[in-house]
Amino acid sequence: MKVNTQKDPDKIIWDQMRSPSSTLISGSQNRTLPKLMVWLILFVSVTYVVYTLKLVSTSRACNNEPFTTNRHLSSISNNNSLPLIRNHTSLAIPRRENQEPRLETGFQHIVFGIAASAKLWEQRKNYIKIWYKPQEMRGIVWLDDKVKNQEREDSNLPPIKISRDTSRFSYTNKQGHRSAIRISRIVSETLRLGLKNVRWFVMGDDDTFFIAENLVRILRKYDHNQYYYIGSLSESHLQNIFFSYGMAYGGGGFAISYPLAKALDKMQDRCIQRYPGLYGSDDRMQACMAELGVPLTKEVGFHQYDVYGNLFGLLASHPVTPLVSLHHLDVVEPIFPNATRVEALRWLTVPMKLDSAGLMQQSICYDKSKRWTISVSWGFAVQIFRGVFSPREIEMPSRTFLNWYRKADYTAYAFNTRPVSRNPCQKPFVFYLLKAKFDSSLNTTVSEYGRHHVPHPACKWKMADPDKIETIVVHKKPDPHLWNRSPRRNCCQVMNSKKKGSVMVNVGVCRDGEISEV
Repeated sequence: MKVNTQKDPDKIIWDQMRSPSSTLISGSQNRTLPKLMVWLILFVSVTYVVYTLKLVSTSRACNNEPFTTNRHLSSISNNNSLPLIRNHTSLAIPRRENQEPRLETGFQHIVFGIAASAKLWEQRKNYIKIWYKPQEMRGIVWLDDKVKNQEREDSNLPPIKISRDTSRFSYTNKQGHRSAIRISRIVSETLRLGLKNVRWFVMGDDDTFFIAENLVRILRKYDHNQYYYIGSLSESHLQNIFFSYGMAYGGGGFAISYPLAKALDKMQDRCIQRYPGLYGSDDRMQACMAELGVPLTKEVGFHQYDVYGNLFGLLASHPVTPLVSLHHLDVVEPIFPNATRVEALRWLTVPMKLDSAGLMQQSICYDKSKRWTISVSWGFAVQIFRGVFSPREIEMPSRTFLNWYRKADYTAYAFNTRPVSRNPCQKPFVFYLLKAKFDSSLNTTVSEYGRHHVPHPACKWKMADPDKIETIVVHKKPDPHLWNRSPRRNCCQVMNSKKKGSVMVNVGVCRDGEISEV
């Protein structure tokens, strides 16, 4: 029997009439979705056009230059209804014509507080006379007791005052002396004098020698309106461990800004009471600085010189920084031979007046033809070494001095040192300053250094012998702005000298590409 696979047309129509919904739904879905998309795009486009037209029309109504920030800000600053914004703008961008030129720190802004002892005053006042300039500087000498002829004291000295009684403060250190309390209060007592136009208080001892021009150069680097405690450490590692590596040593001198001195004055007496067991004045000062939260700002040109013996090694290799102070002048040997301590310091003022910024600054160069190493410590001494020494060696101080603790060796210094050579051929020939002057025709200083005659052992090296050299002449242009630049040693060159037994050296700012090499 054959089956009919074709559907009856009437049946197909009948089936579609019985279930029309399926066909209608699918068709309607296919037609509705594109319509919705078209309406959505039209709505977004119209909204964008309307918003843009409104924004442009509104901006042009207020300002013909839309999105101009300068005019918008100027309209705000000119609006009287916003005084806070106007005032803020005027403070942030002050007008140049209303600005006063800032006056650099000078002698007139510094007040020295000098700690002195009545027993040693007659001897040590001579150190102060050398560096203190009464016509330009201000300072007070604080004594523990009255001295003879105090009212008729030399006019070249600062005024003398007696420190206040400190017996109400407890002192329990068995190794020290309670005068430490008196000395620690000198800055506060000087502040209470009410001196005007003070930016810095500088503390020192009666045996401290200041190179005051370099002190000014150091203080100019800092904002005197901020809290600053400026000084340096001891040369003795053991001293720094015992006291503090964060403490300024008063013998080398330290500086305290005026605002910090005011803050110190308000709390120092209470602070001192909390530390009765401390040894000296410097550690009491540092303890109060710690309570105020002010760290030591280190400037290594302040020299405590906690050493014995000859300072030559330290001075001949002075660090690349201004020489600010010398201390313990009664303990160490005179810095120039064949002179008293006072005479030696007076002699140092000769080059100091010519070029204080360059005083004691080291330069290292070589005489290639003779294979000599020459080290110039300007205004102090020149050394000639047989052979070639690297700058790394020569810039280290030679150990011509002894440690503050007699039993300690060279490892007890707070810096690198080099031993005095035992090789007879490497013993330096030393020439000390003889005279110095300014040559106006050449616009340069001319300093002459004479041979310091001491026995020299025989040397078997087959090379030129410096023993025949008697004088060294150094030419150097004054450079008062030396420390306004980044720290760098000056360079030197050995020049041809027509004078027999003499060497000529030129010292100055290093030329482009110039280094110390053979």
